[in-house]
Amino acid sequence: MQLGHEKEFGERLRDYLIAPDPAIARLTRRVVGHDQTGAPVETAVVEERPLTIFLNGQEIVTAMTIGDYPDYLAVGFLRNQRMLAPDETVTAIDFDEELETVVVRTDRPTNHEEKLQKKTRTSGCAVGTVFGDMMEGLEDLRLPASEVKTSWLYALAARINTTPSLYLQAGAIHGTVLCRKDHAMVYMEDVGRHNAVDKVAGWMVRNNESAEDKILYTTGRLTSEMVIKTALMGIPVLVSRSGFTAWGVEIAQSVGLTLIGRMRGQRFTCLSGEERLVRDVDVGAIKDEPKRQGRKGGRI
Repeated sequence: MQLGHEKEFGERLRDYLIAPDPAIARLTRRVVGHDQTGAPVETAVVEERPLTIFLNGQEIVTAMTIGDYPDYLAVGFLRNQRMLAPDETVTAIDFDEELETVVVRTDRPTNHEEKLQKKTRTSGCAVGTVFGDMMEGLEDLRLPASEVKTSWLYALAARINTTPSLYLQAGAIHGTVLCRKDHAMVYMEDVGRHNAVDKVAGWMVRNNESAEDKILYTTGRLTSEMVIKTALMGIPVLVSRSGFTAWGVEIAQSVGLTLIGRMRGQRFTCLSGEERLVRDVDVGAIKDEPKRQGRKGGRI
């Protein structure tokens, strides 16, 4: 027989294909400190680990990560940096936990040396990196014209923001969730929002998951790189509790991406792709978010 909290935990994770598991001991550490009054306190802090990604015999990058799903992170990173072409066949993924390395192997040579020469620094958390030709492929890109019901958005926000997670336990982490309609499918977390997106991308690649009917929900800011990655993944809708950057909005408008931010309680702001929205719910019937909420946009 399940205890009350165990039953609630199970219900909140029901139907997720992958969900956060804050009970995994190696993802956090208990640290003793002092509060504002000088009293001793103990709190959970998120662990960071280096992960070096290789493509065949070439070292590509070392990312700081929480250490879960290294295979999805590596494949998603390489695909989102366009080092793995859509028709590339991944023949093996070798992860060495002791050496903190993951090697992605393909059936043919890749052009990663050329792309390494174009590496640039981004505005992302955890020292995100992109490669100079990421904008290539956006010129003629037009995303699917699939509809998005506002009832789906409200249901997803309520579900995701109450799902047990490392963020709610320890903070200092970002989440990205792959959704279909009002169903949250794959929920990834990491110290950098780019890592969380790359894990979702890697899962999609490894599971041959289609993108045209998906929504990507993120806790991070809607920056240019987040928009570019979402668009190149083929996902037509990107949603966040947080805000926008001007270049992110401009790119979203140019490729026809529906971009929704500041989604809290009854409220959201759509700055691109409004034509996809089907307002099928009375906003007044949606419970507004209290001023003090467990997941605050200002902290993510």
